[in-house]
Amino acid sequence: MVFRRLLVALLSLLTAAALMLLMHRALAPGGWTVAKAVMMGSFGFASLWVGLCFVQGVAGFAILMRHGPGGAGGGAGQWIPASRIAIGLTVRNEDMTAVLPPVRRLLDALDAAGAGQAFGLFILSDSTDAAAGAEERAVAAFRASDPDPSRIRYRRRADNARFKAGNIMDFLEHHADGFELMLVLDADSQMSAAAVLRLVREMETNPRLGIVQHLTVGLPASSAFPRLFQFGMRAGMRTWATALAWWQGDECCYWGHNAVLRIAPFRAHGGLPLLPDGRPILSHDQVEAALLAGAGWGIRLLPEEDGSFEANPPALPEFMRRELRWLAGNLEYRHLLRMPGLRPMGRWQLIQAILLFGCTPFYLVLLFAAAFAAATDRESPFPAGAVLAVMLAWAGAIYAPKLLGYLEVLLKPDLRARYGGARGLWVGAAAETVFTLLMDALSVVSKTETTARLLLGMRPAWTPQNRSDRGVSWAEAARLLWLHTVVGLAAFAGFAQAGWGAVFWALPLAGGLLVGVPFCVLTADPRFGGWLRRWRVAAVPEELRP
Repeated sequence: MVFRRLLVALLSLLTAAALMLLMHRALAPGGWTVAKAVMMGSFGFASLWVGLCFVQGVAGFAILMRHGPGGAGGGAGQWIPASRIAIGLTVRNEDMTAVLPPVRRLLDALDAAGAGQAFGLFILSDSTDAAAGAEERAVAAFRASDPDPSRIRYRRRADNARFKAGNIMDFLEHHADGFELMLVLDADSQMSAAAVLRLVREMETNPRLGIVQHLTVGLPASSAFPRLFQFGMRAGMRTWATALAWWQGDECCYWGHNAVLRIAPFRAHGGLPLLPDGRPILSHDQVEAALLAGAGWGIRLLPEEDGSFEANPPALPEFMRRELRWLAGNLEYRHLLRMPGLRPMGRWQLIQAILLFGCTPFYLVLLFAAAFAAATDRESPFPAGAVLAVMLAWAGAIYAPKLLGYLEVLLKPDLRARYGGARGLWVGAAAETVFTLLMDALSVVSKTETTARLLLGMRPAWTPQNRSDRGVSWAEAARLLWLHTVVGLAAFAGFAQAGWGAVFWALPLAGGLLVGVPFCVLTADPRFGGWLRRWRVAAVPEELRP
């Protein structure tokens, strides 16, 4: 494992160095200016994360190809647990008519597998008083319809102190007696009995594991935004998770849901410290995993994509709010890097979470420096060939997990058939690539703005999420993305000073800033979503074969 980790670190640095060399060759002709130096510096910082993305993609792809057809998942469907497992379903102001049916299917499937007697369901509510009445009535009806109502219990806290982490720890400290393991589910989680029993089997056959995390993929979606987003995310996360499990071993990541944890060590070691200013931690999962690993318990990731699902945000506004909550939570980890009791890999997990968002401002700096250079350095000829090399290398590296995930599907006949054949995959990948390029440009501005506000003292909040499909009006899109549009117009005004050639080269990576408002409206439009669904564009296997 040490060799694997050193290899990943070395190859990531070499990839970053190669990208830097390409950038140097693109910028050096004509001499160096302040703008070029800023471009080089910001590119260098960002390339550290891009190098890791490339190595993760290549490693995951190589492992998946060596191990034969993927996507079918491991067995354990007939595993009969020896432990008692609490299913902890965390909710806060949710539509229970959407939350409870998937849990009913899970309980019924566990019963059919002969394992239902090992499980108890706990609905752990942090809902406000206004939502509590409807929630309690829905749970009462759900409980009454179960063949064994005593296995279903409901608990609501008066407040949501320490957010979801506090909700779970309150359950473990006061309501978990008699249970050895806990399956953690979010309100939008869905799992098959086979996937749950797969996790339980791992825990029961490896008594030093503290958490086993299942790879989770997006549910079939009718709205265009989640449909396109999760098509690419599924391809990328399969290779990414496979690589993580390979080089991080039993000190891997925890995403806070669709996972089984061992109650006794989690209760003893998973309590979160407060931040230096006395606030509770927002993003709890990585810290909890690092604390358990520091106490000697294993954190394992199963990179199987079969049987574990979640819903993705229905439109760009909800997606941006979720991303910015995650950003705020991950950046808090900078206060915890010196926390005692962590192993080196645990500290790296926190650093990795910071880098996921922390490199983003450098992309925006790079964009403005490039626009300024284009506007002020019109004497030097535009190095089209060198710029093309940099763009292709950059995009190929940062999107390597996703691109190689698509390649894996193409090369495996059984997996390719699950996506409707090569044509279905090519069409979906092309549509998703355009979608991602447009969305990523918008995300850069949003994340940079939020990072600046956090550094200036903004207090983030963790608010309930809208999970229902909806349209987005032009007015709402304009209010959300006016700054992005202004940034795009300013940047492209600079590129235009160097001629239409520079504008053309900037469009693939920054053009989303110019069309953000119509992009937001279109990807939330039910008619567009219906058209994609009707023609099966970006259809996932569960949609093609329910």
